[in-house]
Amino acid sequence: MALVDSGFRAGLSDDECADLLRALVGLDVRISPPASTVVTHTFLKVRQESRDADPLLPYSSTVSYREFVYHSGRWKWAFDLARAGDTLPGRLVNLLPHISYIGKRGSFIAFRSLLRVTALGADFTQPIQMTGSWSPPPRAHVAPLDDFGPDADMATLSSFSKGKPKRDRHRKFVETIVPLGIVNTGPGFTEYGNK
Repeated sequence: MALVDSGFRAGLSDDECADLLRALVGLDVRISPPASTVVTHTFLKVRQESRDADPLLPYSSTVSYREFVYHSGRWKWAFDLARAGDTLPGRLVNLLPHISYIGKRGSFIAFRSLLRVTALGADFTQPIQMTGSWSPPPRAHVAPLDDFGPDADMATLSSFSKGKPKRDRHRKFVETIVPLGIVNTGPGFTEYGNK
């Protein structure tokens, strides 16, 4: 979705962004997270819109659980372009530099560079259902990662749409080996690493 958002911000039309989303549906994407990550678990006082909002006081004060993640290092994203068609690689080259945040609530990232490789190392995420010769990294954990389902489309997945995405049709959750394991834990934080 970050790529589709960057398409809108780069000036692509609604139809071009919808086509981009459909082109990304079958694309295998892998991520290599930074070698060190710390997650803090905390409760914050927040203001949110009330369900029965008074027009004079639309927001109420409440407490919400949040996790903040700090990464030290570089993220690497890998796109399997073997079945991508002719236009998607050029679109990726143009749109990846426009991505400045990822995630539902957003997180700042800065684009560094592009390169092409023919094979990925054990520092990249790996779906569990993969066959072939591959061994997990020394430190890892399994997490369900959210991905596009086979029927994913802009009309359903748009934040402004009234359509409700259906599991295994518009969204699917892929059990994935993430090459980071717990290194240290304490009250309010968990540290992950790959060594």
